[in-house]
Amino acid sequence: MTAKDVRIPDDIAAVLVDPKAYADNRIEDAYRWLRANNPLGVAEPIGFDPFWVVTRHADILEVSRQNAIFHNGDRATTLVDKIGDANVRAITGGSPHLVRSLVQMDEPDHRKYRALTTTWFSPRNVRALEDATRDMARAAIDRMAATGGACDFVGAVALGYPLRVIMRILGVPEEDEARMLSLTQDIFGTHDPEKRAEIAALPPAIQGQLIAAVIADFTAYFGTISADRRANPRDDVASIIAHATIDAKPISEKEATGYYLIIATAGHDTTSSSLAGGIAALASDRNLFERMKTSLDLIPGFVEEAIRWTTPVKTFMRTATEDTELSGRKIARGDWLMLCYASGNRDEAVFDRPFEFRPDRPATRNVAFGYGAHLCLGQHLARLELRIFLEELLPRLSSISLDGPIDMIASCFVNGPRHLPIRFELN
Repeated sequence: MTAKDVRIPDDIAAVLVDPKAYADNRIEDAYRWLRANNPLGVAEPIGFDPFWVVTRHADILEVSRQNAIFHNGDRATTLVDKIGDANVRAITGGSPHLVRSLVQMDEPDHRKYRALTTTWFSPRNVRALEDATRDMARAAIDRMAATGGACDFVGAVALGYPLRVIMRILGVPEEDEARMLSLTQDIFGTHDPEKRAEIAALPPAIQGQLIAAVIADFTAYFGTISADRRANPRDDVASIIAHATIDAKPISEKEATGYYLIIATAGHDTTSSSLAGGIAALASDRNLFERMKTSLDLIPGFVEEAIRWTTPVKTFMRTATEDTELSGRKIARGDWLMLCYASGNRDEAVFDRPFEFRPDRPATRNVAFGYGAHLCLGQHLARLELRIFLEELLPRLSSISLDGPIDMIASCFVNGPRHLPIRFELN
């Protein structure tokens, strides 16, 4: 696995595992070099197990469609160093996963658990949420207007609007949303880099206690919601999870927690980042803004481009279950692979002028939602939220511009604007 022809230079490998590189755009330079010179190579950064780096669009699709060969559950599904992996295994009694959700499942469990909510998240059912979502979008824009023409769009709108949508689906009352946001960020990495550094500096045993306490709190909260839905079913996802059975047996508390958690996090963080990324593009380019104002029919294309442009989930990890070959390179059983979705969505072989934001871009399969069996369950809901928000915002928006530098989240996993200062006029 460390042959010279596949090994990635140390400086490039270091960028791949540096959270700050995803905030200051150095990762784009690294991806560009890899696509041109070593699109499927092995990184051996200090402190990490070696892993293959998959940067081309075609190779990402190929790995994603072969779920029997490239597993999610055998090792960590997100990039973690050796110490972090050991800490998680110590907390869980040997598992590389703090929680067990759809993301950490392989067949046959993945298919069975995904089927529980597939119909609920289908395009037809999601369309039934349009009126309620539009009301929430209008309320978010009213809050934006109340800031007086200048705000941090992330804090004022992008965090709260998708959170309200997904918490309504889960049956969480509005007064508990801030608590849920805090819990999910504490489990998967806070947006506050200083706090994240403070936690990382603690002894592993203390880190373990903190994480275990957060998961216990999350489990208890949704355990109460599940108990209520078993007694008083509603038309929401919480009721489905509360009554879920697999092979004629109720799902365990651990699996129920994992289901709630993946919906709460994946349904919020990715949509929030894509929304902020799209607004950042509007605020940065007056020509783009004026074009969107006069061509509202471009909104669906703008939504797709905002998702591609931002690609909130930057990477996911897979593990080879057998010796295999990919693009002429031999991958051994047990090898770890990093799927670089953000690189795939800038692949020059697939996207014309990939570094330009183009709402009229011809339809091309971007990989922001993944591909294959693990294609994002909530993709239709995310598109609905973004489309409705833009349909409500653009007719009211007279002007928009940046009001300072965009501060990006420093993370190798989920990344997008952390602060987006804008000035605007609404009518």
